[in-house]
Amino acid sequence: MAIDETVRQHKYTLTEDEMPTAWYNIIPDLPAPPPPPLHPGTQAPIGPEDLAPLFPMALIAQEVTTDRYVDIPGGVLDVYRQWRPSPLFRAHRLEKALDTPARIYYKYEGVSPAGSHKPNTAVPQAYYNAIEGVRKLTTETGAGQWGTALAFACALYGLECEVWQVGASYDAKPYRRMMIEAFGAEVHRSPSDLTEAGRRLGADPANQSGSLGIAISEAVEAAVADPTVRYALGSVLNHVLLHQTIIGEEALLQMAQAGDTPTLIVGCTGGGSNFAGLSFPFLREKLAGNIDPRILAVEPASCPSLTHGTYAYDYGDTAGMTPLMKMHTLGHDFVPDPIHAGGLRYHGMAPLISHIYELGLMDAIAVPQTECFAAAVTFARTEGIVPAPEPTHALAMAIREAEKAKETGEETVILTALCGHGHFDLAAYDAYLRGEMQDEVVSEERFAAAMATVPHVAE
Repeated sequence: MAIDETVRQHKYTLTEDEMPTAWYNIIPDLPAPPPPPLHPGTQAPIGPEDLAPLFPMALIAQEVTTDRYVDIPGGVLDVYRQWRPSPLFRAHRLEKALDTPARIYYKYEGVSPAGSHKPNTAVPQAYYNAIEGVRKLTTETGAGQWGTALAFACALYGLECEVWQVGASYDAKPYRRMMIEAFGAEVHRSPSDLTEAGRRLGADPANQSGSLGIAISEAVEAAVADPTVRYALGSVLNHVLLHQTIIGEEALLQMAQAGDTPTLIVGCTGGGSNFAGLSFPFLREKLAGNIDPRILAVEPASCPSLTHGTYAYDYGDTAGMTPLMKMHTLGHDFVPDPIHAGGLRYHGMAPLISHIYELGLMDAIAVPQTECFAAAVTFARTEGIVPAPEPTHALAMAIREAEKAKETGEETVILTALCGHGHFDLAAYDAYLRGEMQDEVVSEERFAAAMATVPHVAE
């Protein structure tokens, strides 16, 4: 067989000195501000004192800031330099396999110590908590990427870490749990018998596979019970999305290196941090009239909060302990099917992304998991990286768009964020390769039942 010597990998890198030194806050650049979170009891806008039992004041300030840029502390930059700037690749071999004229780029976040984009926010969250004298952080995790990242970050700053992992992922991904424990954290299967929320919700057999909403309830309950403990969230909230924008800021510089401009930015969405991290800096440039890419969020068909959910105030957790947030929601009681992309099994979408979607500044689509794993296998066999199940959603849509470019002849430049590797997700690949993976179909009755418990908020 003849070897095509013309197909080579293009890797775009930045030096440490070129790494961005500020996170980007998109709110000042939006045509309208997002609706505020509300107190679950009074339904009045919450203040810093309402969040103080959960977060350090530095993160509360970032949650509500109207500053366009927030400087990254030197102590955080020092840790970031262990793996940042992360590389941007042009997927020449994938393009050739698809026989497409489209140009496909991916920003690879799997080079971090935790193997995903999650340390981009875990490190600053642990840093700010340590500065304020917090002893321990509690959190939830789905597939385990966030739990791994927070355990890593807590170890750096001498914090204890306690993790509630969604039951379906705890059972299916034992090596992810082991990695979290190797970094020094304590891991519980959720729902557990360690919290009142876990015992109450776990009594219902329908909840035994767990959900991110249930795990959040348990972690929040454990945090508020001890004044030396705080809670850390891996997605959804403004300050989390803020920290992740270093991905897009680097990608802007690297696309300039490549001499190319994306016409499509596509990212997977569960809570929204990976998608926001890549897309928000590009959306800033689009709003300024400098570029005009289509921005597309891709979510699992079995948990389609943007494409099937209702834009309404709802709890961020199942037990109703968190503030009410205006977001696209399937209902806080919705327990998604135990799909392999455990990190996308969340009933709601980040309020800021939901707001941007309502403003018409981005699009969304839901795809089934078998199509995602077909794309993953194609990607692995051409680009040499086995992706985590979550970003396979974006890869599936990138492949769709690349194949469409063959038919239309339109210039298509695709940029996506490959937010992590799938080294601990091989059981899912085994199920797909054996032909045992199925696409779950959620009935309208299940959607309706969960939405029936969403609180009524007079606006």
